[in-house]
Amino acid sequence: MSTRVGIVGFRGYSGAELVRLLERHYGVEPVLLEHRADSEDAPQQIGAKLPTRVPSTPQAVKAEGLALVFLATPADVSMELAPGMLDAGAKVIDLSGAFRLRAPGAYSRWYREEHTAPELLAEAVYGLPEFCRDGIAGARLISNPGCYPTAANLAIQPLVAAGAMDRACGIVCDAKSGVSGAGRKPSLKTSFCEVTENLSAYTVLDHRHVPEILMVSGIEEAELSFTAQLLPIHRGILETIYFRARGIGSPDELLNIYRRRYEKEPFVRLYPPGVMPDIRGAAHTNFCDIGVRLDAASGRAVVVSVIDNLVKGAAGQAVQNMNMALGFNETEGLL
Repeated sequence: MSTRVGIVGFRGYSGAELVRLLERHYGVEPVLLEHRADSEDAPQQIGAKLPTRVPSTPQAVKAEGLALVFLATPADVSMELAPGMLDAGAKVIDLSGAFRLRAPGAYSRWYREEHTAPELLAEAVYGLPEFCRDGIAGARLISNPGCYPTAANLAIQPLVAAGAMDRACGIVCDAKSGVSGAGRKPSLKTSFCEVTENLSAYTVLDHRHVPEILMVSGIEEAELSFTAQLLPIHRGILETIYFRARGIGSPDELLNIYRRRYEKEPFVRLYPPGVMPDIRGAAHTNFCDIGVRLDAASGRAVVVSVIDNLVKGAAGQAVQNMNMALGFNETEGLL
């Protein structure tokens, strides 16, 4: 018998991606949880068939026997819904930024609004499997990482842990994302005429994903310069990370740090030294592709980290977390 799981926010890009992934998962049955009373359109053909729809209430979660609920919703909606879903006995995987940071004050600083469910922050487990796997399986509330921090931390953290970065020289993360990363809600900055044939930087030096990078990679805010930029494409993230290497004599030696760290990780792919990944190679997959380049004489190093923002950066990573939380093979539905 399939395990039933709910999706709130199934009309959004990440939510629709979740439905598609779950419909090919052998062990689960997706149920659509309708949050808005005024349905904006007719039932969408967002998968092979139309799943069951019920209201997104704790009563419906209990009645439908849902083991887990995905919240592919804005942070304020996640804070509103998560307590009731947990009280109804379901695990929760939240794809917003509502529960990623550990303190209400940090949330207020970076998201510029008050946290309305601070009692859940201490319980929430950050769901970046490559670094947080031990806490995910037994968690009730899993906070899915942001797309930018997923690509950044998978590239930066192993080097910081190995002492291979001269942190006094600073770390520059130049991050470019497709437009779907901004969500489906219409806005001027994501309209066709603003985006096409254009490239623009936004929220320079104070992007809300910065604290996640600091939290996981263990670096200080003053050591990181992070810039997000909007690409005129649908999906994908490419981050180019510049730094001074320390104690590294060759590109292969730099790559060996990643080889040792990710030897058993199913969703990290390493490119040969000097070969750089691109967005097309990672699109529609749950992989993070990493390539390195080093000038040994000067110590200048570049790492390129690429993911699909809707898959490894959102829905795919959420399914990866669900697999661990519900006892499935971690790669089920993703390979």
